[in-house]
Amino acid sequence: MGAAENKELIRKLNEAKNMDEMLGLIADDVRWTLTGTTRFSGTYNGKKELLDQLIYPLFGLMESRGASTIDNVVAEGDYVIVQSHSNGRRTKSGNDYNNNYCMVYRIANGKVVEVTEYCDTELVTAAFGK
Repeated sequence: MGAAENKELIRKLNEAKNMDEMLGLIADDVRWTLTGTTRFSGTYNGKKELLDQLIYPLFGLMESRGASTIDNVVAEGDYVIVQSHSNGRRTKSGNDYNNNYCMVYRIANGKVVEVTEYCDTELVTAAFGK
């Protein structure tokens, strides 16, 4: 796949209406790294680990997941880099959680195989605790 097709894949990923749609665009053996030292930071290997240790626990703490807006997309070779921000996110404990992100995606065989997620980790800790 070329840069244009890879960008389209990531656009679909960001616009996915449900978890099944999103997971259909991600390789079974995806490697997802959330940088920093937050309670959610680390590397998750495979969809099951990603869901069980990051996505479900994080979503379980959210009152509102709000929306994410893509600000910039750059693609070259197998990589797509997305700058985005969220709004309307609130935790069940009453904290706003509107973060800025830089996501680095690596794509192979039409699926996302690797993600490195950069965000304001101080905000993660302030919103969700240690």
